[in-house]
Amino acid sequence: MTKACASRWYQRWVDAAPDRPARVARLAQLSLARPDFGALLDSELAAGIPLPRAMRRLRNLLLAGLIRRDLDGLADLDEVVTAMTGLADFAIRTHVQDLMAELVAVHGTPIGAESGRPQDMMVLAMGKQGGGELNVSSDIDLIFVYPEDGDTLAGPGQRSLSNHEFFVRLGRKLIGALSEVIEDGFTFRVDMALRPNGKSGPLAASLNMVEEYLIVQGREWERYAWVKARAVTGNEEDIAALDAIVRPFVFRRYLDFGVIDAIRNMHAQIRAEVKRQERLHPDRSNNVKLGRGGIREIEFLAQVFQLIRGGRDPALRERSTRQTLRLLAERELMPAGTVERLLDAYTFLRNLEHRLQYLDDAQTHTLPPIDADRETVARMMNLPDVPTLLARLEEQRAFVAAEFDDMFADKSAPATEERAELEAIAADPEQVAAIEAHLTGLGYADPGGAAQRLVATWQAPRMQSLPDASRARLLALVNLALPQVAATVREAGVGSHGATLGRLLDFLEAVARRSAYLSLLTEYPHTLERVIRMMHASGWAATFLTLHPILLDELLDDRGGIDSPEQLAASLDARLAEAEGDTERQLDILRETHHAQQFRLLALDLAGELSVERLADHLSALADVMVAATVRWAWKTVATPHREEPRFAVIAYGKLGGKELGYVSDLDVIFLFDDEDDMAPSNYAKLAQRFITWMTAHTPAGILFDIDTALRPDGASGMLVSSVAAFERYQRQSAWVWEHQALTRARFCAGDAAIGARFEAIRDEVLRQDRTGREAELKDEVLKMRRRMHDASPNRTPLFDLKQDAGGMIDIEFMVQYLVLRHAANYPQLTANLGNITLLRIAGELGLIDTERAAAVGAAYRLMRRLQHQRRLQGQEARVEHAQVAAQAVEVTRLWEALFGTAP
Repeated sequence: MTKACASRWYQRWVDAAPDRPARVARLAQLSLARPDFGALLDSELAAGIPLPRAMRRLRNLLLAGLIRRDLDGLADLDEVVTAMTGLADFAIRTHVQDLMAELVAVHGTPIGAESGRPQDMMVLAMGKQGGGELNVSSDIDLIFVYPEDGDTLAGPGQRSLSNHEFFVRLGRKLIGALSEVIEDGFTFRVDMALRPNGKSGPLAASLNMVEEYLIVQGREWERYAWVKARAVTGNEEDIAALDAIVRPFVFRRYLDFGVIDAIRNMHAQIRAEVKRQERLHPDRSNNVKLGRGGIREIEFLAQVFQLIRGGRDPALRERSTRQTLRLLAERELMPAGTVERLLDAYTFLRNLEHRLQYLDDAQTHTLPPIDADRETVARMMNLPDVPTLLARLEEQRAFVAAEFDDMFADKSAPATEERAELEAIAADPEQVAAIEAHLTGLGYADPGGAAQRLVATWQAPRMQSLPDASRARLLALVNLALPQVAATVREAGVGSHGATLGRLLDFLEAVARRSAYLSLLTEYPHTLERVIRMMHASGWAATFLTLHPILLDELLDDRGGIDSPEQLAASLDARLAEAEGDTERQLDILRETHHAQQFRLLALDLAGELSVERLADHLSALADVMVAATVRWAWKTVATPHREEPRFAVIAYGKLGGKELGYVSDLDVIFLFDDEDDMAPSNYAKLAQRFITWMTAHTPAGILFDIDTALRPDGASGMLVSSVAAFERYQRQSAWVWEHQALTRARFCAGDAAIGARFEAIRDEVLRQDRTGREAELKDEVLKMRRRMHDASPNRTPLFDLKQDAGGMIDIEFMVQYLVLRHAANYPQLTANLGNITLLRIAGELGLIDTERAAAVGAAYRLMRRLQHQRRLQGQEARVEHAQVAAQAVEVTRLWEALFGTAP
């Protein structure tokens, strides 16, 4: 005997006609995830009954088959919900087609007033149907949308209607066809409450009406509802137009952490209503959908990430709760173990929900009040008794509730009386003495100065004009930050309370009008801690974060680390492909990606996990990825490209060429092509201009890089793009010595690899020219260029300029360049682009300079780079007290004198 007999509805239905047991048995032998609904319906229609009755009989047969397969252990949750969703979609499409033909016969075809095209109604499935996870005995939530206003094109004997009236009538007929209870029951109950303006709004709305409603009146909870909106009917063009309206309403282009508070409030309202119902009807306890730790809380946990991040990550616009949870694990937004537990809880709760509904085909989500029915439900869940069922239910709900609380607990509520008191003090700037006393207690070195800074910030016009809610949230953040600033300074053992607090207040003032950022810091307190530590460690980091507050998101992840160049290139290319045709968005994607990777490196740098050399390697590799992506996608915007892939390359010079890039370095580049097509010169010139524009344009996300092309053949007066052959001729016949010096730090960066190989061969040949007999000329040219650079950047301070002063980094770089040009003809290993320290070591090993002096100058270069980096992290010029590098500068000067016979 099948376990399906535990369902009273199943037993009544199969007993009502002699052929039903056999039909259900045959159906239950097959997977019902995607049955042939058309064939099943045709077999019902063959009995000569009208479509509404036939559809209801199909629904009852499918439900009986699902109950049997599910309770006999032959179907899983996915099969059940997929089958019910498929039936709902099929029923809607079939009835719309039938009813549309019926109305057109009477009133003519609805025509769009603007387009002149025939109009079709889009039926939007919302809720669980939209997500492909429909219950076995659930309402279906629908919205009816038509493309344009206009009128029907009436023929002889037909009465014209406005499109609005036509589609309202079609909607009413569809609701009746699906939900009216007749002798075979109903197909689906229909709920239209999610339409614009709810029950008071028109039954069908045009695209224009939907757009105006969402822009003007759309509420936060409607964003949650529209996440799952899926068009069941309509043509692709109209569905795409609707999607273009809905997407920006649901998915904000920025990271929208404010949605956490909105969902928290909506959940509180739902819980209040459930508790009210439980008080009025004590027998309706244990609501597995809306109760504590129930299905709705799992849905909220999944959808909060969609609403926060879906605007920037299209993959998170998935409608299925289960698929969204899996994506959260893949994106590492939620631990994989937590996702597995939530999926287990979701499966348990949905299976239990179905068994509650199997009893009598009733739309219920609560355990039945009758003990015998509870025993039946426990058996349907393959559990021995009701206590075991309740224990399993409590276990699952407790886990879900804990995860929900972790995400949605109100972190902005005052935790202690002291904090509440401080808020009262800070709210009244006249109480400076009270604020100063509080800061004294926290250990601030200059509590008076810090108190005055707090008051000045709070009284700033920008702060005074904030909405009350933003002011309250900002005040709570500042109060939370004050002891953290003190603790950070104390732990570091260096630095100033005032400087760190000032940087933090500058940042908060800059982002105060963006409630999403205040929400992020409020909802994730550990992020505020990381911001404070970073701002204490680096003034440059504070400025960078203030300019690009979207990078706060990077601080949510405590694991740190960066993507490999290959991973980054692949993910960046995928994001750019999704935005193809929207150049403005592509520019922002490039900038957001670059800033995010830079910021991760900065976090590792400040944590002491990267040497200056390793940091430069990473920043240079990052720039290579950005350059390559820009070339690839900018080429697609050239109006008449003559080939699919450009035969074009970017050659890096300077810091990028030498893989010594810093956080704010310019890119020194030239552009080469190797293409005989007549259109090549003009198209590659356009590509180079686009490249520069894409790199340097100021967008809401900032800029990517400043670009310097002065090192191209003939400098600023030369062509922006050169053929490989012209570049080769220039380097052999016309280039100045300083241009060959620059070539020592040049390399192929991105673009056509064959051109890159040609360039490397040309570079190698030029650097290996035999300069025997021209040593004096070479020395003279190098010395003249060094004097020119020194004169262009005079140091009028008593400090030592790490880069420009005699004995500094420029001197070391010039010596290495001289050694390469002087000796590469005999020692080709010197042409390798290995960096100054390594080339100095090689020169020492080859006997070209003293080995010990080579090591000492290499060590000096390493120290000066580290000091330069530290100064720049504090937002200061690269100058230090002479005593810090006096010994190193002497070593550099001695090597210079040994090579050139004169002081630098």
